[in-house]
Amino acid sequence: MSRNTPMRAAAFAAAFALLMSTAPAASADNKRLNDGVVANVHTMMMNAGCADDYDIEPMVRVNPKLRLAAQWHTDDVLNNRALDGDIGSDGSTVTDRARNAGYEGEVYETVAINPALAINNLDVIQQWFYRPDYHAIMSNCGNVDIGVWSANSLDRSVVVAVYGRGDGAAPVPAAPRQFG
Repeated sequence: MSRNTPMRAAAFAAAFALLMSTAPAASADNKRLNDGVVANVHTMMMNAGCADDYDIEPMVRVNPKLRLAAQWHTDDVLNNRALDGDIGSDGSTVTDRARNAGYEGEVYETVAINPALAINNLDVIQQWFYRPDYHAIMSNCGNVDIGVWSANSLDRSVVVAVYGRGDGAAPVPAAPRQFG
């Protein structure tokens, strides 16, 4: 081993650390994950008795306003490492974000954070199912609307679901979206 090997290793480690700290969020198509979360919530509601076996209509409807509120918080949590829950970096709550997106009903939120490049439905359900407050939100038959958004960086993945009890506001035109 040459005398320069430790110096090269240190330089590589420093360069890698710099790359990780300045890397942009990975742009992946998370539609499948987002749709999977909606399906899991539907299953939770079925298990909670929200519908009988003959009623196959979705118990929750994807709402673009709630999806936008979820996207805002997902991006905030992904890019602000001090955040680990429902309060945004600006002090906003799920209610604030839903109102700003135009949703006027009562809202709730679940947040999953995984310290890795990827997250899957099992990671999300394990984080949410065993928390009594999140379990109650997901299995509440009154939550008829949902918006889910997820995003990833090289060392962090975030999924946010916003649940609503019905929107009294008029629909707003939604911007085109890539996924979710």
